[in-house]
Order: sequence, then C-alpha cells, then structure tokens
Amino acid sequence: MAAAPRTGAEIRAAFLAFYKQRGHTPMASASLVPEDPTVLLTIAGMLPFKPVFLGQQQRPAPRATSSQKCIRTNDIENVGRTARHHTFFEMLGNFSFGDYFKEQAIQWAWELSTGVFGLSPQNLVVSVFREDDEAEAIWRDVVGVNPRRIIRMDEADNFWASGPTGPCGPCSEIYYDFKPELGDEGIDLEDDCRFIEFYNLVFMQYNRDAEGNLTPLAARNIDTGMGLERMAQILQGVPNNYETDLIYPLIETAQAFAGIDYRSLDDKGKTSLKVIGDHSRAVTQLICDGVTASNLGRGYILRRLLRRVVRHGRLLGIDKPFLAAMGEAAITLMQEAYPQLTERRAVILAELEREEARFLETLERGEKLLAEVLAAAPRQISGEQAFELYDTYGFPLELTEEIAEEHGLTVDLAGFEAAMEVQRQRAKAAAVSIDLTLQEAIDQVAGQLEATRFRGYEALEHPSCVLALVVNGEPAQRASAGDRVQLVLDVTPFYGEGGGQVGDRGVLLGGGDQTSVDAGVIVSIEGVNRNRSVFVHSGRVERGQIAVGDLLTARVDRACRRRAQANHTATHLLQAALKQVVDPGIGQAGSLVDFDRLRFDFHCPRAVTAAELEQVETLINGWIAEAHDLQVQEMAIEQARAAGAVAMFGEKYADVVRVVDVPGVSMELCGGTHVANTAEIGLFKIVSESGVAAGIRRIEAVAGPAVLPYLNARDAVVRQLGERFKAQPGEIIERVAALQDELKAAAKALAAAREELATAKAAALVARAEPIGSAAAGMPFQLLVARLDGVDGAGLQSAAQGLADQLGEGAAVVLGGLPDPSDLAKVMLVAAFGKAVVAAGPKAGAFIGSIAKLCGGGGGGRPNLAQAGGRDGAALDGALQQARTQLVEHLA
Repeated sequence: MAAAPRTGAEIRAAFLAFYKQRGHTPMASASLVPEDPTVLLTIAGMLPFKPVFLGQQQRPAPRATSSQKCIRTNDIENVGRTARHHTFFEMLGNFSFGDYFKEQAIQWAWELSTGVFGLSPQNLVVSVFREDDEAEAIWRDVVGVNPRRIIRMDEADNFWASGPTGPCGPCSEIYYDFKPELGDEGIDLEDDCRFIEFYNLVFMQYNRDAEGNLTPLAARNIDTGMGLERMAQILQGVPNNYETDLIYPLIETAQAFAGIDYRSLDDKGKTSLKVIGDHSRAVTQLICDGVTASNLGRGYILRRLLRRVVRHGRLLGIDKPFLAAMGEAAITLMQEAYPQLTERRAVILAELEREEARFLETLERGEKLLAEVLAAAPRQISGEQAFELYDTYGFPLELTEEIAEEHGLTVDLAGFEAAMEVQRQRAKAAAVSIDLTLQEAIDQVAGQLEATRFRGYEALEHPSCVLALVVNGEPAQRASAGDRVQLVLDVTPFYGEGGGQVGDRGVLLGGGDQTSVDAGVIVSIEGVNRNRSVFVHSGRVERGQIAVGDLLTARVDRACRRRAQANHTATHLLQAALKQVVDPGIGQAGSLVDFDRLRFDFHCPRAVTAAELEQVETLINGWIAEAHDLQVQEMAIEQARAAGAVAMFGEKYADVVRVVDVPGVSMELCGGTHVANTAEIGLFKIVSESGVAAGIRRIEAVAGPAVLPYLNARDAVVRQLGERFKAQPGEIIERVAALQDELKAAAKALAAAREELATAKAAALVARAEPIGSAAAGMPFQLLVARLDGVDGAGLQSAAQGLADQLGEGAAVVLGGLPDPSDLAKVMLVAAFGKAVVAAGPKAGAFIGSIAKLCGGGGGGRPNLAQAGGRDGAALDGALQQARTQLVEHLA
C-alpha cells in the first residue's frame, strides 16, 4: 500500500486524483476576484459554481473537483492567535450538479479520509443535522461508523442555507480527534483542543420559500469542502496550521530578517511571525489576481493586510523594508500550484515595494498626528483618536499607549475596542455572506429567461418581442405612458454594457407605423445592462402602452453608436501605442468607453512623460490616417492566444472568443462594437494622464466627433486668458511665468524680512542672560527666559537655537510668544538646552511640556530642543516666570 500523502502538494494532488478517477472533471482555481457582485473576494470553494447551483448557468460537467484559493478577513484578529484561522486558504472540493447524492458523497469522503490519507477510524467523529436520519443511517449502517461517534448538531452548525429563501440543505462534517483515548462519552465538538473539523459535506436538497416551507429540489446537488491547511496539520503532526510546509517556510524567512528564532519566542512573538506568514500568502495572491492597494473595497483589504505585515515586522525589530522578500518567498513556495505567480512576479514585487514605502511614510505622518494630539494637552487619548492612528495610519496601539504613558496620559481602550467592533461588523457584513437569493425584481425576471440574442453587430434595427417587464421596480404585464420600465426582449440590436463600453441608447416603436416617430407606442431606451446573459433595457414609456408579448421595432441611436465605436477602437489603438512607446509589458486594468469620451487604466509603475504622451498621440493619429480595415472573427480561445491576441488579465473568457484585429497594429479579445475602418475615427486627442492607485495610471481622451467640442472649449479658455493678460496666445505662457517669478521673489523677500526681524529681536536678548550656578570648568550656566511676540513657531525655534549656540554648553534658553499678538488663543513655547544643562537633569521635551500646560496646552521634543503650544495667551507671562523659577532651582 502506498504511503499516505504528507506534504501540502501531495495532499492537494491526492484529493484531485481521487475524484478524477471517479468521474469528476478537475477545474482550475478561479480568481480571488469573483464574478459575483455580492462579494468582494472569493470566500468559499463553491463560490465559482454559485450560478450553476442556481440554474443560471449550464453545469461545466455532471461532477467537478477543484482546489480553490480563498480569502476571508472577517475574523482577522484571530489570525496567528488560534491554531487554524487564516486570511488566505485553499479549499479542496468535490461537487455534484444533479448527479450523485448523499450516500455516494459520504462513502467517498470516508474512503478518501481513511484509505488515501490513512486516518484511523478511531480518530474520526462525524456530525449530522439533528433531523437528518438518512445521513446518520448511511454513516452507521453503510460506512460502519461507531454510533457513539456520530453527533447530531443543531441548525446553526449543520444546516446550510443560501439566504432567507432559496436552495438549502443539511450538512455532515468529519472531525479529527487528537485525543481518542478520552473515549466516546460526552463528546463536545466545540472543544478546539481535541477536535478539528476538516471535511464538510453539504447536501443541497431543499428550496425554502418566503414562509419558511421546505420543498425538495428537482435536481439535488453536493457541495463539499476540505481545508488543505487543516489536513496538512493532521498528516504532518504539527500543533497548528502555521507550522505546516504550506506556511512555515515563510515564518523562517521572516525570522531570519528579525534575527530571532520562532521556537524560542513567547506567544506574542510567535503570533507576529504567524501573521507575517499568513498575510504574505494572501497579499501575494491578491496582487497576482489584479488587486492593487487603495482605500476602497478589495484594495482596502490588500492595504490593511500589507500594513499588518509591516507592523508585526516592526514589533519583531525588523527596521528595514522586507515585504518584497516575503513576496519572493511566497512565490517560490506556491508557484508550482499557481504558475501565474511566476508570470506576475515583477508586478507583485513592485506593488509590495511601493506600498511598503508608502506605508512607512504614513507611519511617520501618524507620529506627527500623535504629537498634535499630545500638544492639545488632553487628559486622555480618546478611543476614536487611537483607532484613527491605528486604522488610517497603521500606528500600533501598543506604541500609542507607551508614548501616552510617557506624557502622563492614558488611552481609552474601551473606546478603541468599540471603534474596532464597528469596523469588524462592517467587514463581516461585506465579506462573510454568500447570498444566493435574487432580491431585485429584474434579477428574478432575468433568472427565468434564456440568453438574449444580440444582433447589434449586423444591424441597428430589429423586430423584437417583449419577454418580460418590470415597472417601477415590480414585475408587471403591461406599462403605460410615463412609467419607468426595465424590459427584456427576445432579440435586440442594443449593445448591453460590458467590456468597459456603455450600453446603447435608442427607442422601441410599436403600433401603427413602427418605422417612424409617428408610431403609436414609443419607449425611449436610456441604457442597456446585462444580467448574466440577459440584456435589460431601461427607459421610459413616452407614448401608448406596452405589454408582455408585444412585437416592437428596436432601433439604436446611430449617432451614439458611432461615437461609442470610435472611442472603443481608439482605446485599442491607445493600448497598442502605450505598449510600443512606454513599455511592452503594459496591461489593461480597466476602461470606460462612453459616447463622448474614453478612459483607459493600465499597470505602470511611473507617470507617462509629456514627450511620451505626445508620441502616443501622434502614433494613434497616424494609424487613423492610414485607414486600416478592421477584421473581426470568432475563434477558439487557444487559437486566439496563439495568434497573439491580447486578453485582459483576470478576465474570464469562453471557449470561443471574438477577436478584433487592426492588422499590424492591434489584436484583442473583445465583444464590443467597433468602426469598420480606422479612418472613421477621424481624430484622437489625449485629455489627461494621472495616477489612480499604486501602480495604476489612467489616460482620458476623446476621439471622433467628441474632439471638436473639446478643442473649442480649450480655444475659448486661451482667448479669455489672452484678453486678461493682454497677450497673444503664443505669449501667455511667458506672461504667466513672469508673474510666477514675481510672486516667488515677493514671498522670498517677505520670508527674509521675517527672519531678519526674529534674528534682530533675539540678538537683543543675549545681554539678558543670567549666570546661574556652575556648569563645567567653573563656568556658570547661562539662563535666558524671555518673551518674543510676532514670530511664528519656526522662527521662535530658530531664535532659541541661535541663542543657545551663542551662550554655549551651559545655555538654558526658554522663549515664549504670540505669533499674532492680537490672537491670545495661540501660544508658542520653545526650550533649547546646552549639553551641560541636559547633563544636570532638565530635559527640554519634558520641561517645556509641563510649562505649556500652564497655558492650556502641551508638547515635547528632544532633550536639547523642544517646542510646545498653548491656548491661553493671558497666562504666558506667568508660565515664563514659572519656567525661570524651576530652572533656577534645577541649576543653582
């Protein structure tokens, strides 16, 4: 008998091979960015098959098996603290779409667990839903499981539901028992120290209606999931998932950077290393699947994970950039199972380096924000402030507490936890639920219909039958003039929004003369969207009535279509030009093709220079003038790729694809509408180039008929500037430059005057220094406490430092003043101490902070130079007097 699989790779391969031998079609892992708009990320192995379970898509095969990569962040605070919580994990699964059911699924699960993986039946416990007598009988009578090791569980644990209504069914789970010697009495599967659930079988057999009634499904399905990391923990005999070969190599990489040893650390240190190991897999896979760090949606999740890696690295003493090294190690660890990691290696490492550098800058800004909070002299740092530092700036709570303690303050931990809980609930609401119910009326309608036949490539007008109708948000049979409607046609010439291109506009005509606006029925179509493969036309009934079953003439607005076609083809030319001028590796990150403009987002680590933009624009207009005929054809996806067609990374394509070819210039997979010849575009003009996210640039442009209005608007601005500056168009730039030079010169002169004033005022104070006590070599300390109004904070600090330099190592200088003598609500204080003063005891930071409190403020800084602020100018003189008194006591 062959040895049981042990490594993570062996476990994955054994699972897939087992089910392939039993007629299952192996399916590649879907992207972490799902097609399902109700979830941000792929959070379960069954998610890619959701449309199949709902009957919205044809099943890929009667039986399927996969190893699906997943991301969950709803309980991120448990990562590293428990034995088996992760953000990134792999879910092994076998699926039946109306084929085999409960008995076969249970038998195979047991055969795989005990036969292939070699688990002893004495170490296994199974759970069933409390009312599922059938499953219990199969486990007991067919498989032969000890009845005392079959545990009935309630609905919360062992009944799966897609939502309040829809497909649902009981579950059965297999648990591994680490301590079978404790016996079968009083088994508690909630005991995480003894049991770990590693295989979940969902028997999707019912449909639940709005009243809660369950009716059997005509086609029953099987959905299972085995956690790869959990099985690796069991078979490798390690105490937690992190010490398996799936994660531990990353922990070793991190510990080498920190110069520490995982085995000798306390729980806190081990947790930080586990977090780094877990999150490194997650961020590497997210970036590979096209996610870039930002403050919204998936980008926010990526940014949060990246910052947690850096933060835990700092807690371990890592004081240099290390994210790229962790990414490199993660790629090496996972590239055999996911070869696309190697293909995207440069993109992954570049994003990690950029985001780490940006975060370190953010961390510095967080430190400045904390200084401002302390300067306001609060009694306590509020929970909201601490959470802002933590969440927005990535500032460790532990560091906030430490600095607060140095200033005699506390942190409102309860308030921090409350703010954290609000975010936690928001994350759970966004990430945990997979809602298989179709709430919206149009979703319900579309879910019952066949795919719409699209005829818009060949014709802009076509007879069509109304198949379904939604009026004011509710399914209906008819609609009248004035009603807002969404309707589905059996066949349509209207392009449905997709691939970045907006949906067509136009009209539906019916009754009487259906070829003109004198028709008895007119429905204006303002937009067309796709609900899966069903085209949903949105608009308003302008005249007459329409009803389900009516035959209408669908007519696309030709002018709008021409504009969209010009912009779409121009977008293809733009990508080709960027690849030729800027970087052959540029890839599309998104696009918008509208009637009056186009927008193209692309992966690029730097801004495109003005010279490059000019070159791109010239190249595109040259291709337009060359009048290339476009060639459009359908072919097999592999044939298209072999021909060199460009596909958008992360996009899912059918087996047969549409290829749009501008011979010698561009070849892309595209379902949009295009001009027949590039000359139809007319002209192309870039409007702007900007950055929209880390590593993502955006070009906005106009093409075709939209160019003239844009140029006219620009010309009007130039004329107005010429009139205002009394200059010809060619002289405007020179005139503006001259005005800027004048403004800079005036600002420089003003700054110099202020500096001279501060220096003059400070110079007059040197003579007021008082000799106090004895500093070094028999020389006395030089004490100078004075008020200096009308000088800003920077000037006051410069003056204090200058005075201290003049007075020597024994200098103790304290200056205070009102930057604006008419504003008593803003006080500035500075302390500058020489080396001898610091050695004698007083530290500038702590000293000036205590003095500032007398003016209703606070602050701090270095032992030799510190600045503080206050809000009570009337108390300034008294505070300065107190400063002198305290320094005399210290130094005399």
